[in-house]
Amino acid sequence: MRIAVVDYGMGNLRSVSKALEHVAPGVEVAVTAEPNKILSCERIVVPGQGAMPDCMRNLEASGAREAVLEALREKPFLGICLGLQMLFERAEEGATGGLAVLAGEVPRFRLTGLKIPHMGWNQVIQSRPHALWQGIADRSRFYFVHSYYPAPRDAALTAARCEYGALFTCAVARDNIFAVQFHPEKSQSAGLQLLSNFVRWRP
Repeated sequence: MRIAVVDYGMGNLRSVSKALEHVAPGVEVAVTAEPNKILSCERIVVPGQGAMPDCMRNLEASGAREAVLEALREKPFLGICLGLQMLFERAEEGATGGLAVLAGEVPRFRLTGLKIPHMGWNQVIQSRPHALWQGIADRSRFYFVHSYYPAPRDAALTAARCEYGALFTCAVARDNIFAVQFHPEKSQSAGLQLLSNFVRWRP
């Protein structure tokens, strides 16, 4: 099996690839922006952190945008942080258009008395059973660092929520797509379990 970690110049590429190699030592993990190489892999991971306008611009410039869109149609896909946010129609940050694979937007937190970005460990409340939650206790803690969050138009997309001032969606799932706002590669045993589940997932 080969897993593509999509490199568009942003994100913890090394941390994500090393975490995948740790949970699946027999799997080839390719950090790449080459469309043909992305499409030749059986599973796709899109990590990311930083600013959404830069994310989308770099994804286009790398030539990976169309390959990611094609992979999203049928291959097991894991989005992390910006890799989640880019799936939606529009992000408030820079009024940036996303890939529009999922209906909804990515607004900025508007909170009184709480720091933005939301940074650190927080409980993840699972909304429904999913293969990627296997072996992970409900309300396990994962590591977050973000100022924007997904707001799906269809509540059925929500796979988990987190509370920071108010409840917000922190994971979405549909068919072959699973994406999270938190960073599993920085979330110790729970995060490694999620990555291991992704490697074994048969959507």
